[in-house]
Amino acid sequence: MAESKRLSLEVIEALATEVLLKHGFSADQAGAIAENVTVAERDGCVSHGLFRIPFYVRTLKSPASNPVAVPTLRVTDSSVVHVDSHGGFCPLSLRIGEPALLEKARKHGIAALAIHQAINIAALWPEVERLAESGLVVFAFTAANAYVAPAGGIKPIYGTNPMAFGFPRKGSPPLVFDQASSASARGEIQLHLREGKPLPEGWAIDKDGNPTTDPAAALEGAQLPFGGHKGASLALMVELLAGALIGDAFSVEASANDTHGAGISPGGELILAIDPSHCSGSTDHLARSEYLFQEILNQPGTRLPSQRRYKVRQQHIAEGVDVSLAMLNELEQLKNDIV
Repeated sequence: MAESKRLSLEVIEALATEVLLKHGFSADQAGAIAENVTVAERDGCVSHGLFRIPFYVRTLKSPASNPVAVPTLRVTDSSVVHVDSHGGFCPLSLRIGEPALLEKARKHGIAALAIHQAINIAALWPEVERLAESGLVVFAFTAANAYVAPAGGIKPIYGTNPMAFGFPRKGSPPLVFDQASSASARGEIQLHLREGKPLPEGWAIDKDGNPTTDPAAALEGAQLPFGGHKGASLALMVELLAGALIGDAFSVEASANDTHGAGISPGGELILAIDPSHCSGSTDHLARSEYLFQEILNQPGTRLPSQRRYKVRQQHIAEGVDVSLAMLNELEQLKNDIV
């Protein structure tokens, strides 16, 4: 097992902030990103925790990336709220757009937040959970660079194209899931490469279209959608929702725009929010959903999405997080870079 050091969540957030500020991120951009990274570490999502900080720094290779961008909010009589990120990073755009989305959903029953021209290399569940905690039912979608081949193909066309869903609960944290339409997240392959571990079969193909368990060959080739055509259909859906519908880049266009090898280009995120009070009438939607959850949990061996994360969260809040020394050394080097 890799050597590690236990850090409090406060130390993790301070470390992430320090690295980002050193590389020219504004205080607002750095603070929002560091908070998001810390939330991932808190909940045991290593692939979206401190591991992502070097990727945020690497995106600065691209002239389309703006570490000091100030997102602008546009609200009209429509139930759709827009945030232009101006090449900045999605966590700050979410901070700015979520309150307006919540207000619109309360008023209209259903509303959307369209985030444009944002660098988005974070998980989707933090924003979904925040909005579900306010009582909303929430969906989120975003694309990425082209990493995933369509079913039957060998050339990357889709991003990993995650989608997230959140449903409020009575007396418990929301039910939340966040999953890629690919067989694995990109970060999971990168973690396997860092740790020298082979990939599970079915995750990827090499550049010639042959199945591979070699992380390096997978990163040069293409990831695969989960469930064949079913996952590919969901990936296509996300491309249309987070790309065509809101006027942002498709994954294949993002890759073509990534001429400086930053690993990501600005794109869109779409969040849909529903206020159940406009839908359920006299029905108690929270009681109804709890009935279903209990029916699931009555079967031995089952659990609800997000239950594992919430359990890990409590442990990490109380005890801190074990961070690998290799990760800490990489961050220390970034802190000492001459910028």
